[in-house]
Amino acid sequence: MGKKLYVGNLPFTTSEDELRAVFEAHGSVTSVNLITDRETGRPRGFGFVEMGEDSEAESAMRALDGTDLGGRTVRVNEAQERRGGGGGGGRRGGGGRY
Repeated sequence: MGKKLYVGNLPFTTSEDELRAVFEAHGSVTSVNLITDRETGRPRGFGFVEMGEDSEAESAMRALDGTDLGGRTVRVNEAQERRGGGGGGGRRGGGGRY
């Protein structure tokens, strides 16, 4: 089973192919997903790389976290599961009476 890695502080010019090549030096890459702004389509400077094996992901994290890519120091760590929340849904105002 593979492991998904968060890759942050990427140069905005980084392509999925370039990121794949960097990580393939440490094992098999299952998928690469660079995150873009929903409205503008511009890169947001982070993404996710899924490695084929946990050991390969660990190796990539140790080797690549804190290294330079395109003039920026990238952060690489294990991706956290997405949590729900962040979106209102409750009543506001009204003096606290329900």
